[in-house]
Amino acid sequence: MLNLQARVSQPEAARRLAAGGLPPLLARLLAARGVADAGDLKHKLGELLPPALMLNAEAAGARLADAVARQERLLVVADYDADGATACALAVSGLSALGAQVEYLVPNRFEYGYGLSPEIVRLAAERTPHLLITVDNGIAAHAGVEEARRLGMEVLVTDHHLPGDTLPDALIVNPNQPGCAFPSKHLAGVGVMFYVLSALRAELRRRGAFKLRPEPNLGDLLDLVALGTVADLVRLDPNNRLLVAQGLQRIRQGKARPGIQALFQVAGKKMDRANCDDLGFGIGPRLNAAGRLDDMTRGIECLLAADAKQALALAGDLDQLNRERRGIEAEMQDQALALLDGIQVADGASLTLYDPAWHQGVVGLLASRLKERHHRPTLIFADAGDGLLRGSGRSIPGLHLRDALDVVDRRLPGVILRFGGHAAAAGLSLHREHLEAFRETFETVARDSLSAADLTRVIETDGELAPGEFTLDNAEILRNAVWGQGFPPPLFQGAFQVLNQRLVGDKHLKLKLAGGGISAEAILFNQADPLPDRIQAAYRLEVNEWNGNRSVQINVAHWAGM
Repeated sequence: MLNLQARVSQPEAARRLAAGGLPPLLARLLAARGVADAGDLKHKLGELLPPALMLNAEAAGARLADAVARQERLLVVADYDADGATACALAVSGLSALGAQVEYLVPNRFEYGYGLSPEIVRLAAERTPHLLITVDNGIAAHAGVEEARRLGMEVLVTDHHLPGDTLPDALIVNPNQPGCAFPSKHLAGVGVMFYVLSALRAELRRRGAFKLRPEPNLGDLLDLVALGTVADLVRLDPNNRLLVAQGLQRIRQGKARPGIQALFQVAGKKMDRANCDDLGFGIGPRLNAAGRLDDMTRGIECLLAADAKQALALAGDLDQLNRERRGIEAEMQDQALALLDGIQVADGASLTLYDPAWHQGVVGLLASRLKERHHRPTLIFADAGDGLLRGSGRSIPGLHLRDALDVVDRRLPGVILRFGGHAAAAGLSLHREHLEAFRETFETVARDSLSAADLTRVIETDGELAPGEFTLDNAEILRNAVWGQGFPPPLFQGAFQVLNQRLVGDKHLKLKLAGGGISAEAILFNQADPLPDRIQAAYRLEVNEWNGNRSVQINVAHWAGM
């Protein structure tokens, strides 16, 4: 049986939300996620937290305004994931619109690794910039900042990752740095850069820069903010939900930039019905594929493309890379599961796996898949050349992954060459000969940190749906709402009779289910073996579109026989 646990209901809050005009089912779901009043559902840009609350945002705006006035050369140093790519495209687009001279540089993960390293700084120096601007990286770049200073360049760090014990000697905008009172600590890198641009525009406005030219509308950049925020899996607190809602609204209105329109096209998604799932599972992976297998320059160029033809060609390249990525990931997953055949996973508190044939661009995805399957903190390593391994990890509630790596680093000084990340995900590198020592110590740290309850998967649901709630209208309402990390999409539970089932696409089951007064079509992805006659299921309520027809459908996320 599945270990299901219904969220605690908040009937009084649900009544207030329904009285404020929300549909009853949506009101119940939002109340269970901590929304107490319709006024808490902020979706107007004027209700965003102001940039003045973020430490150094105004100072960064003033420094960039000086750069605009002096026509200094600016160089954005990006990260190679979807957050870094959208943050880079946003920085280049926004700074250009505000009058700056700006270019960008993104490290190739296979040649330079992550962040503002001294090597990247020396490469950047060939373009003779006055100011380096990091996006989605830099909070741990002590050596890189020192090298930039030695070469006569200033550095502005914009980042959202957790800092270490000390900070680089640079102007830093990061809501998670010490002394920053910004209430939303969960901005993605693209969100931080959006705030810096907002502060810059405010400073330029104060200086009278828009008396003779139009003031740019930074709202035009929110399609990028929404994509990067959802794809980076940051917590969707109220401020992030507002940013995502505004970005989705612009996409649905056909106001997205050509690159995002092209990515929707190659993904087979409809922009007028864009939702968080489209961004997280359709668009984000195609953008990420460039950084994982090739060079994120291709992804950034797609986002910066000025016309539809160029954007579509680049999006087609990204789609092909994503197909290759899926093939590599599937092969690695099969190999990983074979490795696990001889391991009693339940006996351990963690998983640390390595295979010399694995592709370092896909280790994070594999870690995520295995973490979900086995409910253990998981670290996957691949060869990075010269005896080095690069690893990527994903964690479960109860173990803060970056903090756990910090403990390992203190117990094994010098073994971890570099590491960084946050509670749920992290990356690191070490020498091949130290892998076993690392594995044993990480297992000890995980075992000390996690209880038996932590290591038992609990599937949190929103309870059962009443037959009257199982409607296409409700499925539409849920589809269009903003859900994501920390604000999970609705998941319902029920017991069903499997009336019929058939295999579609060689690996999915098309079902007809009945139970609890509900009878509906259903889909179970990535399951080729037939189901028993009766199942317990945790499922999502979805809209199925086929041949111009639209109907309500059950998407089975978890199941067990009864």
